[in-house]
Amino acid sequence: MTLASKFKTILLSAACAVVGAVAAHAADLTVGANIGNVPWEFQDADGKAVGFEVDLVNEIGKRLGKSVEFVNTPFNGLFSAVQSGRINIGISSITITDKRLESVAFAQPYYDSDQSLTVAASSGIAGLKEMEAKVIGVDTGSTGDMWADKHKADYKFGEIRRFEGLSPAMLDLAAGRIDGYVSDIPALLYFVKDKPNLKVVERIPTGEKYSMMFKKGDPLAAEVNGVITTLKHEGFIAKLHETWFGAKAEEATSTVTVFDMPTPK
Repeated sequence: MTLASKFKTILLSAACAVVGAVAAHAADLTVGANIGNVPWEFQDADGKAVGFEVDLVNEIGKRLGKSVEFVNTPFNGLFSAVQSGRINIGISSITITDKRLESVAFAQPYYDSDQSLTVAASSGIAGLKEMEAKVIGVDTGSTGDMWADKHKADYKFGEIRRFEGLSPAMLDLAAGRIDGYVSDIPALLYFVKDKPNLKVVERIPTGEKYSMMFKKGDPLAAEVNGVITTLKHEGFIAKLHETWFGAKAEEATSTVTVFDMPTPK
């Protein structure tokens, strides 16, 4: 063997060792999340993923004895990623709907929500009735997107503009490129609390419930569902609510109450 051949062999062995080390440390659960979806999943000052659902998934992984890796995924891409098996779990304040249950599975819900309208405080807009001929922003493929599309004629929206997450939508709203933004009310209340230039002006009742999404037929869904039941009984999820929203969860909500796994109607 020549010196060059020996060098190549050493390099190949080193490369194989690195690949083996990476494989050995691969996470047991790959979790897709639209990072930037405050307060559910976003990055702190050090670039670490934090948030209500991040805490919840990490605790579930701990209870199952599985390591967790978060993969930043646009909201609309979570569905195909779960269905194809590229991720094991999808999170990002995902609403359980009958339509979605046709193609994916959900664990029991852990948060009740509605939609909302957020505007620039200086706009003078007080609600949906003043959005005629205005440009409204939504997250692509979200329940806010579905709601706006369904009610476009009712409120005579001028245009529905779609975004990949809250942050770019808020930039356009603050800059006056859109007139209002329809999305989940807990995320918007959390986002605008220290931003006097933005204001949540109307709650849009939709009766939504959030949960984690899985590939249809994946036994992991039932495993996670069982852990969520335990965490509700222990008060862990209610404590997360206090941590992230600064208020106690109401007893009748899905943050506290145990539910069966949702099934298609």
